[in-house]
Amino acid sequence: MTGLLLSVHVLGAILAVGPVAVAASMFPAAARADDAATTLRVLHRITRVYATIAIFVPVFGIATGAKLGVLGDTWLIVSMILTTAAAVVLIALVIPGQRALLAGGNKSAARRLGMQTGIFNLLWAVVVVLMIYRPDSTTGAGL
Repeated sequence: MTGLLLSVHVLGAILAVGPVAVAASMFPAAARADDAATTLRVLHRITRVYATIAIFVPVFGIATGAKLGVLGDTWLIVSMILTTAAAVVLIALVIPGQRALLAGGNKSAARRLGMQTGIFNLLWAVVVVLMIYRPDSTTGAGL
């Protein structure tokens, strides 16, 4: 059962969080281009839809952690805090920033959105590193 939970967690991260990270990253540059309205709408839709699907990633991650008995481990607590921070950045800054640019925002708004998206992606990158480089890691990369 643990293998199934972990598999769904990892697949969810790849197939749901990945598209959010890519679409959100592409949006600011596309917003600076002329005549990119259709592209912006598609990127915004991908960000919103896959962000909703990505809710299952931490759900299965917590289920996996509970099954493994590691929910109280520092690396996992830090990962959950960073995941929450990434979700807040996405919901409070990135998606509203995309909406504002779709409504006709300016190039400085696109630059700001690029920075916010970079923070979102950096948070996820740190979470991935913590998931791999953790105590008792089976990859041999553990602490």
